[in-house]
Amino acid sequence: MLFGAHVSMAGGLDKAPLNAQVIGCECFQMFSRSPRGGQPPRLAQAVIKSFQSAMKQNQQAEAYIHAPYYINLASANNRIRFGSIKVIREELDRATSLGVKYVMTHLGSANDLPRDQAINQVILGIKKVLDGYQGSAWFLIENSAGSGNIIGNRFEEIAQIIKGLPRALQNKTAVCLDTCHAFASGYDLRSKQLVNQTIKEFAQVIGLPKLKLIHANDSKTDLGSKVDRHEHIGLGKIGLEGFKALIHHPKLQKINMILETPVDDQGDQPGDLKVLKKLRGK
Repeated sequence: MLFGAHVSMAGGLDKAPLNAQVIGCECFQMFSRSPRGGQPPRLAQAVIKSFQSAMKQNQQAEAYIHAPYYINLASANNRIRFGSIKVIREELDRATSLGVKYVMTHLGSANDLPRDQAINQVILGIKKVLDGYQGSAWFLIENSAGSGNIIGNRFEEIAQIIKGLPRALQNKTAVCLDTCHAFASGYDLRSKQLVNQTIKEFAQVIGLPKLKLIHANDSKTDLGSKVDRHEHIGLGKIGLEGFKALIHHPKLQKINMILETPVDDQGDQPGDLKVLKKLRGK
């Protein structure tokens, strides 16, 4: 298990590996474009080569891309829905060019449609994203915290979406499990016993082979709150015992963790990385 964080691509995508190394990452996550909108920076061959060289120079084992925040495959607005499909496909193609392993995204909200219809629309959207896709990067569904009508907070709903895809597309689709979102959705992670129960439930409902990445975030809010508020590792409601159990779970040893914790008066990502590494031990 390797540890990393979401890092800035300020100065260009090829600067991200150095930004990761500076704060102590062993792997990292980034945006490949502005998360707020607009056209992505062009991936010239020189940039691709520079990025891949920087990965080696800065000893980064893997890199991952987070899709922009505005993605909504469940929208009834065709401009938003088809725009989301286009952007995710672009991110998968960009990831493949860079040698990035995974692209993860939130699925969107069912505000405009009945939930069953919205889930079906999400499935159709993922089919369109992956139609004809021959790249190497995997598409990861990130679980949500469950606020409002956001899709994908329960394991059963994620499993329904994956199983709704043709088998060939299921083979390129997996899950990024966010610990804060899971906790806010009612999956308890505060002790070894509770972590074991939650991972067992994930295995039974979705299947552990589908778990490819973990977003390691403590939670400012209580179990089942359905409120997404990330906290520094050990300072939130999950606590150190829960993260130690996750890190040492025998079925999770090959699944890397990425921090998305805040930078505030209580700490920063370099500090959180040190906490994770201390919990991992030698």
